[in-house]
Amino acid sequence: MTLNEIANALVAGCRSGDTKPNLDRLYSADAVSVEPVDYGDGRAAQGLDAIKGKHDWWDSAFEVLGGSISDPMPHGDDRFAVIFEMQTKNKETGAVEDMIEVGVYHVADGKITREEFFYAS
Repeated sequence: MTLNEIANALVAGCRSGDTKPNLDRLYSADAVSVEPVDYGDGRAAQGLDAIKGKHDWWDSAFEVLGGSISDPMPHGDDRFAVIFEMQTKNKETGAVEDMIEVGVYHVADGKITREEFFYAS
């Protein structure tokens, strides 16, 4: 897949809620996902299984109440960024929070090899 095909498929999956099927289709087996802070398991999730685990944790901990996802913004032929704006509810505490994050995705050999997230505070 080309960078634009990967970027558009990722955004379409996020908008439709089909993020998990996209993991196997769009990510390399040794992809890395990096958060801006350590949430208890380190900042980086190494490998597709660890990234799937991050998604499982997110789904078990938060409910997305609404939001928007930007169109992908390509940067050269190996990266793109996406802006995520969400209102979430913590399933344990009931706390509702507005959040904005930028995801920067690195692509090589037709797969996402690295994703990095930046949060607005």
